[in-house]
Amino acid sequence: MQDDSQSDRTTSLKLLTFNMQVGIHTHAYHHYVTRSWQHFLPNRGRATRLDAMCDTFREFDVIGLQEVDGGSFRSSNINHVEYLAAQAGFPYASQQLNRDFGRFAKHSNGLLSRLAISHTSNHRLPGPKGRGAMHIRFGEGPEALHLFVLHLALGTRTQHLQLDYISELIAPLKNVIIMGDLNCTLEKLRAHPRFSRALALDQGRGIPSYPAWQPNRALDHILGSPALKMHHLRALPPLYSDHLPLAVEITLPLPCARSISIAGLGGTTPESVR
Repeated sequence: MQDDSQSDRTTSLKLLTFNMQVGIHTHAYHHYVTRSWQHFLPNRGRATRLDAMCDTFREFDVIGLQEVDGGSFRSSNINHVEYLAAQAGFPYASQQLNRDFGRFAKHSNGLLSRLAISHTSNHRLPGPKGRGAMHIRFGEGPEALHLFVLHLALGTRTQHLQLDYISELIAPLKNVIIMGDLNCTLEKLRAHPRFSRALALDQGRGIPSYPAWQPNRALDHILGSPALKMHHLRALPPLYSDHLPLAVEITLPLPCARSISIAGLGGTTPESVR
């Protein structure tokens, strides 16, 4: 049985989602052209930018990442998820490889966690190859916490198919968090009946997160099922990427909090990225 202090520690969590654009410093539209070479070639400033990201990441309990590199030529053979977990002191981490170009590029989603991960499933989303969803479970049984890290396609039709797929996964689950770059507004998510119904998206508002230098589109989201209470949803200051990081504090129902292992909280050595 957990003592009261342990239950209190797991009742509230700080979450962050961030499309980190493989560490490219983008703060104007013309950089999509002038700095596009960094998607394929190493850049000496990338490691410094990763270290700066760690300064922000240390404040959070669970972080979902999109557009990370799994260790290839363009990232100087640094696996971003492993590096960020080690430098920011996250004891648990997981990576989903979505597009594998061998030694040249490894497009991935990632997760950093101070909570022990009970199970991870990686799903290939419908549509053209390269889009995926990570399903991470914390705890056991019907009160477990289920977190999905997504990076949806750009096209409306493909997005609809991908939301259909995700809706099937989350429909039977009680405590669900969706986080990531969904490439669409909250209004479009509400217009998808099954997805909107599963997460009760009748309230709340989107937070502009793109482009980072003049945010006017709410494309990044952290969404939760009705039993999970969201507080202080906000965008953080620019962190080099063309997207802003999005942060929230979440209060868990006590049965859910009790189901979650806190063995990883306060640890400093990351578990192997899976």
